[in-house]
Amino acid sequence: MTDSLHLLRTRRFLPLFATQLLGAFNDNLFKNAMVLFVVYQVYNDERSEFWFSALTTAIFIVPFFLLSALSGQLADARDKAWMIRIIKFCEILIMIVGAAGLLLAWQGIAVGALAIPLMLLALFAMGIHSTFFGPIKYAILPQHLHSDEVLGGTGLVEAGTYVAILFGTLLAGIIPVEAAAALVIGVAAIGYATGRQVPPAPAIEQGHKIDLNVVRSSIRLVAATMHIRRLFLAVVAISFFWTIGAVLFIQFPPLVKNVLTADRQIASLFLAIFSVGVAIGSVLVNRLLKGEVSARYSAPSVIGMGLFVAAFHFVAAHWQPAPEGTLYTIGDFFNHRGVLPMIGALLGISITGGMFVVPLYAFLTTTVPKSQAARTVAANNIVNSGAMVGGSILAGGLSFLGVDAANQLLLAAAMCVISAWLGWLLHRACDDGRCADEEGLPPTV
Repeated sequence: MTDSLHLLRTRRFLPLFATQLLGAFNDNLFKNAMVLFVVYQVYNDERSEFWFSALTTAIFIVPFFLLSALSGQLADARDKAWMIRIIKFCEILIMIVGAAGLLLAWQGIAVGALAIPLMLLALFAMGIHSTFFGPIKYAILPQHLHSDEVLGGTGLVEAGTYVAILFGTLLAGIIPVEAAAALVIGVAAIGYATGRQVPPAPAIEQGHKIDLNVVRSSIRLVAATMHIRRLFLAVVAISFFWTIGAVLFIQFPPLVKNVLTADRQIASLFLAIFSVGVAIGSVLVNRLLKGEVSARYSAPSVIGMGLFVAAFHFVAAHWQPAPEGTLYTIGDFFNHRGVLPMIGALLGISITGGMFVVPLYAFLTTTVPKSQAARTVAANNIVNSGAMVGGSILAGGLSFLGVDAANQLLLAAAMCVISAWLGWLLHRACDDGRCADEEGLPPTV
């Protein structure tokens, strides 16, 4: 990763990096300020808290499922820098709506009738925003970077994203909700300014027609991608990872409040630790692979992730709760005898998760022609979002059946075995740097 840091001094990378970083920060500041406020200030029972957490996850993900095909087509057919400017301007408008919802909730004005619906509307719109920005941020890298810089650039984007998620998540648990409302608008404005500095990235394939029928285009896009064995394996492996991630992220706020009996600062801290770990994993796997795009470490990484999830479950199941009617403060939490195993397990989950998933994203954009990179990422997003929604529904069903948050962690651990199998198959399909496919697409590096 240190070899890639020179990219941060170049205009062909830094403005995109900053724009993505600010967007990830804003997404998580807004979402977590909303979720933590509602979980800790509005609802007072575990089932309602779980369902609200699951609902926010689903609302943010649904646009990826519906609109990714259209976003991928647009990203391949239009100048990507021009699209970034439009997308980031829309973020300012979205955050004005979201901030209004936060302020109404803070004042206690029509919380259920207006404030929460406004916040959920803004969250849905941010899901649309991220759906259209996602293919661009990955597909633009092979266009602006040299072939031996793409993995490092992808790793920097991922590490920067999760550091931004860290600060956005931590801040959401610390600052008052009214301050969060003002900040999300300001950050959106700065993101628009940095987005205007991204160099032009015109369409490589001229005359590409856009199919506005999102159902038909989604089916065609996924079919065109998934019949290629290496892409099929990469996409499905990433999808299982994000299904696991969805289950974990849904469980964190209610688990921290009701199982660990800790306050909202600890819930924010857990999400932040997860983000730090993925950033560390992104850096570590890049160093191990030395710039090579390979699934060599995917299977052992996700097996390690499953073991850490099981360890996290064990610590949570044996956690000594706070006295009845109280919650641990951050000071009390760090004096708890189980805190080091808990944080260690959480860091282990996220570090190994980052090591698993980052090379697979680089894989999607370097093993297809540059003119098809955005559509490949979009196809991946469609399958990922469907898997995450499925994971959310599964978690909701288990909750309905009375399976508590701690025991649902075992579901995530079990899914890691399937992800490891897929990662192993992908590595075998591309062993020794040669991918077997029938389409004549460029081999992996």
